[in-house]
Amino acid sequence: MKSLHMLERGMDTAMLRRNVLANNIANVDVPHFKRSEVIFEAALKRSLDQEKAIESEPSIRTTHERHIARRQFEPFRDVQPGVHTDYMSSMRNDGNNVDIEDEVAKLVRNQMQYSLMVDRIGGTFRQLNTLIRMA
Repeated sequence: MKSLHMLERGMDTAMLRRNVLANNIANVDVPHFKRSEVIFEAALKRSLDQEKAIESEPSIRTTHERHIARRQFEPFRDVQPGVHTDYMSSMRNDGNNVDIEDEVAKLVRNQMQYSLMVDRIGGTFRQLNTLIRMA
């Protein structure tokens, strides 16, 4: 059920991203407002890549506490989305860095991704329901 957990985490991230994008859009006319964005996908990919690399390594056991242990990684279930605020750029003379067209495009893309995840979860549960009925 790794895929269901990843879809659930993706939906949680999409909801957070929607709130952040809505906040950016709502503050488009506020002087000195700095846009924020949600960071998640890169951390998830890094965690999954590390997990895959460790699984392909030979099994290593330590016999003493001072021996060099197998490298550790952050399990994908523990990866959390983060919110990053861009303080370095300015789009306008008033210090605001929100590009309304870009934010709306990101909001639409985020909504489409959320809808796809909902459809995928629904399909998975329909398949499970069918299997249960057949048993």
